[in-house]
Amino acid sequence: MNVSQLLQAKPVVGVLSVKPGDTITQAAELLSQHRIGALIVSENGEQVDGILSERDIVREIGKSGVGCMSNCTRELMTAEVITCTSQDSVVSLMSKMSNGRFRHMPVVDDGKVVGVVSIGDVVKARIQLIEQENAALTDMIHGKV
Repeated sequence: MNVSQLLQAKPVVGVLSVKPGDTITQAAELLSQHRIGALIVSENGEQVDGILSERDIVREIGKSGVGCMSNCTRELMTAEVITCTSQDSVVSLMSKMSNGRFRHMPVVDDGKVVGVVSIGDVVKARIQLIEQENAALTDMIHGKV
């Protein structure tokens, strides 16, 4: 299974993003409204300038208080973002996300962000694959193939 198949299975089409100059409050409102865990930070909506997660916001509130909500997203975003392509395998994503200890990864094809996958998307896909393999093996054991 590859990333393009993960993206097709997601209910939300497109990429939600904020601009580097938007406030943390604006970003938090968007995260809450769409019940997601991270946003792409992009000046033009096509290239990834950074990524901002709910964890980034909570950590900053814990460090400096709620006054940080008026800061710009560029101040809290992760600027060095690890990305994948739509042709990458789910297994490679699991490895990158586990080793990097992050939960969201932008999908970039031809220099443009085309989606975001979460560790939840990856786990769900792996469970589905394991269930399908299990059903096929069970059918073979019972002579249904």
